[in-house]
Amino acid sequence: MANLSQLKREKMLVFLEKLKEQHTDDDSLIAIGEIEKELKAKKYGLVWEEHEEAVDVQMKTQIPVFTEVKEREIYADESGAYNFLLEGDNLHSLYLLEKTHKGKIDVAYIDPPYNTINREFMYNDCRIGEDDGFRHSKWISFMEERLRIAQKLMSERGCIFISIDDNEQAVLKMLCDEIFGEQKFVALIPWRKRTAKSDVPYGISQDCESILCYANPLFKAAVRGKERKYYETPDFPGKPWRFHDLTKQTTIEERPNSNFSIVNPKTGKEYPVNPLRSWAITRETFDYYYKQGRIIFPGDYDFLKISKPVLRYWKSDDVKKAGADFGLVAASTYLPSEIVGMTQDGTKEITSIFGEKKFNFPKSLGLIKYLIEISTLRKKDSIILDFFAGSGTTGHAVMELNKQDGGHRKFILCTNNENNICEEVTYQRLKTVITGKRADGSEYSEGIPANLKYFKTDFVDKNSEDLSDELLNHIKEMIELENGIKVDNQQYVIILTDEDMDKFEQDIEKYADLKAAFVNQDILLTSTQQKLLDSINSYIIPDYYFDFELREAGELW
Repeated sequence: MANLSQLKREKMLVFLEKLKEQHTDDDSLIAIGEIEKELKAKKYGLVWEEHEEAVDVQMKTQIPVFTEVKEREIYADESGAYNFLLEGDNLHSLYLLEKTHKGKIDVAYIDPPYNTINREFMYNDCRIGEDDGFRHSKWISFMEERLRIAQKLMSERGCIFISIDDNEQAVLKMLCDEIFGEQKFVALIPWRKRTAKSDVPYGISQDCESILCYANPLFKAAVRGKERKYYETPDFPGKPWRFHDLTKQTTIEERPNSNFSIVNPKTGKEYPVNPLRSWAITRETFDYYYKQGRIIFPGDYDFLKISKPVLRYWKSDDVKKAGADFGLVAASTYLPSEIVGMTQDGTKEITSIFGEKKFNFPKSLGLIKYLIEISTLRKKDSIILDFFAGSGTTGHAVMELNKQDGGHRKFILCTNNENNICEEVTYQRLKTVITGKRADGSEYSEGIPANLKYFKTDFVDKNSEDLSDELLNHIKEMIELENGIKVDNQQYVIILTDEDMDKFEQDIEKYADLKAAFVNQDILLTSTQQKLLDSINSYIIPDYYFDFELREAGELW
């Protein structure tokens, strides 16, 4: 079947070639080139008017860096690594995270602005309302730039969850298909955010939002299955076991080898095959299992309420006594409200921490905790990122989940400080959860020991005469962020100059607790210093932190 649109474009391109021959001046050729570019542009998928943000313009002359706000550091877990709260525009934070965490983020969750009347978003320091004719294009441009970096941050088993409502859900799905790839789409998960309203247009209450999920190939979500009960019986003392259904959800037409009846040799009772649910085994397999004592019939044990034969499974030999456990099974797109909560639950949680409603439309702790749990049950030391952190629910959820299952997950949260949200809401919530004390000193909980560093986005002028030295002043934050540590000059040391190296060598006996030293690659090492570094955990400070910026400025060749 002919592609009529393509044929029209080809005719127009031929005509443009003729125009090029007739109009050879620069202005005409530039204009014709632009028309040609549009004709050859993408013809299927999401198309929008691209917009440039003020933060993009800023990065043309300024280099984003992080500066630690030291008085906001929280140290409450002697054995744990550090979590991070990054204050500033999330595009700047993501720009720096691409240097420190490319391919390292296991789970990302974001709750971006929904671009609705009630949930407008800031674009170039202006609120984008419904009267803006380019509001959808601006929102897509805003999201596209951030999601492209997020895609680079995801690990091989990484996934991303994005909360959104019906207003931009369709275009966000198309945008994510383009950025992450259609083949990496996992699910569109509905979340019931509220109970139904009665006074609504058209009589249908929009009670659900959506959560888009995309993931890399090694990702595999899981939930804890139903409790498995194990039994010990006199005929098999000290050998706990459980049972499993002997039927399968297939018909006898699909499994002709399983079309037989099972007879209980003790009672002579016959159990015919169900035409709509066949046996899971063949006759030969049944005979094999029966000889092993693995087939159990109704009535064999009073405590088993079964109506047909079942198969006995032994518990692993390393288990000393009978008990119960939970197997990992596939997660579902159905989210029970009693587990994940609604918006009202998020509001109650915020109010419990602050004594008042400090944040609009908060996601419930149960929802974020559930999404992180199903994504990390197989890897409990995952790194979780939220670059629209809002009230800090994601960090709270990570700490609660670690407390629940003994995990060692770490989080990185990014948010701006509009209306002091980062300082007074996000940070204060995390501090309250960690210390168990509210801002007014009242008791909130027993606390959850964790460590937190607070970094703030700063900038270095690209035209600075001391560009290399100024960037070097922010290397410590990059090392701490990448490694989840605190450079304390005891366990972790940074050596930036020849003088630093000389002093480190001289005082080496003082570093009894040394875990690692990070060394500037420009230092000229003596043979004894090289031998010293070879004898400890030493690492060259990566040039990818600011190498590109220095080359761009002509300070590296």
